[in-house]
Amino acid sequence: MVTATEWEISGTYFESCNCEIACPCVFLNSPTSGDCRVLIAWHIDSGSFGQANLNGLNVALAAYSPGTMTDGNWKVALYIDEQANQDQQEALTQMFGGQSGGHFALLAGFIGEVLGINTTAIDYKADGKSRSLTVGNVAAMEVQAIDGGDGSEVIISNNPLGVVPGEPMVVAKASQLTYHDHGMDWELSGKNAYYSPFAYKGP
Repeated sequence: MVTATEWEISGTYFESCNCEIACPCVFLNSPTSGDCRVLIAWHIDSGSFGQANLNGLNVALAAYSPGTMTDGNWKVALYIDEQANQDQQEALTQMFGGQSGGHFALLAGFIGEVLGINTTAIDYKADGKSRSLTVGNVAAMEVQAIDGGDGSEVIISNNPLGVVPGEPMVVAKASQLTYHDHGMDWELSGKNAYYSPFAYKGP
C-alpha cells in the first residue's frame, strides 16, 4: 500500500479577474462578462511536502472558465517559482495540480484542459493594502484594497466558492492585470480582485 505524502502550506494569496467588483463567481453566479479570466498568486511563508521545505516559494495560476465556474471546463496554466529545486518543483506541481489531495484536488475536478506547467521567475509583493505580481514576461498584476465606509477593508466571508475555503477575503481593485501566454491575451484594469491569508494541507 502506497502512503500519500503529507503536506501543509500557509501564506498569502491574491487574485484578479475580468469581472466587475465584486466578482459574483464566489456566490456561484455567472461572471459579469459571460466568461471568467483569472490570475491567482500564492506566496508560501511556511510549508513542507514530505521532507521538502517550501518556505518562501511562489506559485501562480492562470485560468479561463467559459461560463459559470462550477460548470467546469476550465483551461489552466500553472507557473512554478524558478527558485524551487527539482524536489520542490515536483512537490508544488503535485499539490497545486490536485494530485496530492486537499482543496486543490476539489478544484482540479473543474479543469478541462491543462495548457502548460512552466518554471519561471515569480515576483510576489505584499505591502499593506497593496499586492503586486510579475510572472516572467507573461503576466503582471497589481491590486489595492477598497476602503470601506469607515476606511477599513471591505470583507466577504462565508462565500460558497473561493480559493481559500473558510477564510474571509478582502475586496480589492486591480490597476493592472495582463496575461499573454497559450494563445490568451488579457489587458485589463479597474476590475475585481481579492486577497487573504491561506492555509492548506493534504492529503
